[in-house]
This record gives sequence, structure tokens and C-alpha cells, in this order.
Amino acid sequence: MRSMPDPLLITVAPTGAETTKEDCPQLPTTLEELVRAAQECEAAGAAMVHVHIRDDEHRPTLDLGRLTDTVAALREATDLVVQLSTGGSVHDPLDQRLKVLDAAPDSCSLTMGTTNFGDDVFSNPWPFVTDLYQLSQERQVVPEFELFDLGHVAALHRLLDKYGLPYGGKVHVDFVMGVPGGMPGTAAALVAGVAALPDAVTSWSATGIGRTTLPVLLASLAQGGHLRVGMEDVLTISRGVPVESNRQLVARAVEIGEMAQRTPMTTSEARALLGLAA
Repeated sequence: MRSMPDPLLITVAPTGAETTKEDCPQLPTTLEELVRAAQECEAAGAAMVHVHIRDDEHRPTLDLGRLTDTVAALREATDLVVQLSTGGSVHDPLDQRLKVLDAAPDSCSLTMGTTNFGDDVFSNPWPFVTDLYQLSQERQVVPEFELFDLGHVAALHRLLDKYGLPYGGKVHVDFVMGVPGGMPGTAAALVAGVAALPDAVTSWSATGIGRTTLPVLLASLAQGGHLRVGMEDVLTISRGVPVESNRQLVARAVEIGEMAQRTPMTTSEARALLGLAA
């Protein structure tokens, strides 16, 4: 008898730090909007939420009180794995990004190197990467290693060789593709990235930015990977048609995943995949 295909982890990234509320009124920037979006996306098939927060003027912030309140509100309203971004915006100082773990999320993003980010530079120097990684081990927060380029894959080898496995013993990575300055959002680039991953990697997902969203989604499914979708990464559902909600993007990922015979992972399955306690 043939075994069933592996269930599909769908992570939703509902807000990000780049798009303004003025340019995209449907972007969830208040705590109420974020919680509602998370509930809708969990019902649609997401199992993890990747969180950036905004202040009262809808600007990106790493305010620890707001982060702590956000984690608490998401845990009360959903069963999603709560992952806080330690990237913030490209302008946030490194010391504030380290303090994100004080909000005690289930998971955190951990970008494996510096990359050009459009006209800006997303700074992740090696000492910061190692400090954040060791802090995640100490605080028992599961990192998701963000890979914007093939050099970041090499850095992941170096990190794991020197500092060992993350808390929980599982190694989950996410390829962030199509950022101007990073790896292209193509099937060929994803194949190369997956082939170069350390043997310790236990699961991986892929994210396509902007017009690369669908090519990366399809290439990830073809290789047995998982998906991250959301309005952080794309604001159109098709050419010239704006996204109405994050739920719409999750629902599309579920539909395409089912064509590949991949059913959405439950939140309990996601916790097991990532090495989190039930």
C-alpha cells in the first residue's frame, strides 16, 4: 500500500514591516485586526503565524509590551504556533531585535546573514546571528532559519556545526525568495537551495515574494516542502487584483496543496514537526 503524502505546514505572515496601512487599508496592523486575521487563517488551514507588529500610527515597532500582549492575545484566541519576527524592519537596531525573545513566543525567525533588501540592507552580522541563536536555545524558543540566499545555507552549516541543534532538536528552515537582492524566486534556485541543506534539517518551507509567490509555491510542493503565504509577501491574488485578506491566500495554498495530495497540517502536527511541546 502506498503511504499517504506528508501533511502540509502552512504558515501565514499577515502584516510584515514594509507595506503601509495607507497603501493597503486591508492590512491587519492593529491587535484586533491581527487576532481576527489569525483566527480566520487558522480556520482556513494555517498552523503557524509569523508576526510583525505596528504602533498606534501603524508603523513597524518592536515595543516589548506590545509584543508580549500580542503573543498573549494570539494564544488566547487561537491554537496557532506563534512565531515572532526578530527581523523587525530593516531599520531596527540589533539590540532591540534580540529583546524580541523576552516576549516568550513559541518560535522566532532567525535570518542567517545580511542581504540587500531593495534599496536597503537587512543587516544580520555573524555575531548577532550567534547571539540570537544561543539566546533562543537558552529561552527554549524554536528558531525558524530564514534563508534569503545560498550563502545563508552555508552559514547554517557553520552555525549548527559550532552550536549544535536548536531547542526541541528539530531544524526547520524557510527559503525567502524573490527579494530584490536575494536569491531569485525560481524552481531552479529552490532546487539548489534544498540540495545544499545540512543533513540536520528536518523540515523546510518556501516563501515567494510578489510575483514569485505562485512559482515558489508550486516548486515547494513539487519537492515535498511546506509553505509560507500572507500579505507580508504579496498584495495581489492575480495580476492587478488586490488581496482582500490573508485568509484568501491561505485558502489558495490549501486548494493547491490538495491538488498535490497534501492536506493542511493541524496545529498539533505543526508543534510536533517543529519540536514544540503539545
